[in-house]
Amino acid sequence: MSALPGLPPSPPPELADYWEATKNDVLLVPRCTACGEAFWYPRTFCPFCHSTELSWEPASGGGTIYSFTIVERGQGPWEAVVPYVVAYVQLDEGPRMLTNIVESTPAELSIGQRVSLVFDEAGEYKLPRFRA
Repeated sequence: MSALPGLPPSPPPELADYWEATKNDVLLVPRCTACGEAFWYPRTFCPFCHSTELSWEPASGGGTIYSFTIVERGQGPWEAVVPYVVAYVQLDEGPRMLTNIVESTPAELSIGQRVSLVFDEAGEYKLPRFRA
């Protein structure tokens, strides 16, 4: 587990399956069964065709850094852990996910670098993050 804090989520009932899966270190990616597109962030409809016919597929846990920034100044519990990285990770399944890169120094990171999924405790659920 990283030293980066995470606020416990308050998931809506329609996303209960997604958040329950995080307890077992599983990242579920929604995929539209009408148009076939995988997408991120979890929601109950497809942002491409607006269908509500979705399947939830376990992610492989791999991806690449699409973009990232280094946060140098934090507030509250994040003040003590700067600098930290906020990144878009292109999941192997297709969508880009806004997340954190943990367990690496910012100087070790580069665009296109392979990363792997890790989970950090956040209340009764876990937050998906990545490490290089």
